[in-house]
Amino acid sequence: MTVRTRIKICGLKEPTHARVAAEAGADAIGLVFYPPSPRYVKPEEAAKVAAALPPYVQAVGLFVNEKEAAIRSILDRVPIDLLQFQGDETPEFCAAFGKPFVRAVRMEEGVDLVEYARRFSNARALLLDAHVAGEKGGTGTTFDWSRVPRQAPLPLILSGGLTAGNVARAVREVRPWAVDVSSGVERSRGVKDPALIVEFIRSVQREDAGQDA
Repeated sequence: MTVRTRIKICGLKEPTHARVAAEAGADAIGLVFYPPSPRYVKPEEAAKVAAALPPYVQAVGLFVNEKEAAIRSILDRVPIDLLQFQGDETPEFCAAFGKPFVRAVRMEEGVDLVEYARRFSNARALLLDAHVAGEKGGTGTTFDWSRVPRQAPLPLILSGGLTAGNVARAVREVRPWAVDVSSGVERSRGVKDPALIVEFIRSVQREDAGQDA
């Protein structure tokens, strides 16, 4: 039985890139509300990106240790479907906004995904990202995929260093619910390349189509 791998293109700042991703088959796009990031997007610009999406393609808001009031202010201005917490947020904080959320896990040595899933049992999924000291994602670094269990209490989203060149192998080896890419579809740091977005999505689709071959 073929299982379709869901695809999120993260760190978008332009409505045209959102449309390219959606038309190519992306299930979600990510809006980064973390000012130190080169992919940071102001709320008024994020609202334009989200408005460019067709039905059934989700806008995901990414936050890193942001204050509750600031998140609520953004939610009032930007039509966000799903929250992604990439910092040190507690389960209670993540659940405080009345929206479904994904919790990122930095795959440092000794991390216990079962315990993470227990603590964040209200999360829709765990997003697995490479651990790079001092960074909160978007590093372009992979981690050892053999550490990802085939069975987990929550759906798993694979992130960290994915590109059109390695995502097929990642899907084949890990069988995640979804893959999440940011730096792997950029022509320079923080600048998305529409052709790379399409190439990445096509690579996932080809791998999925070959599962029954």
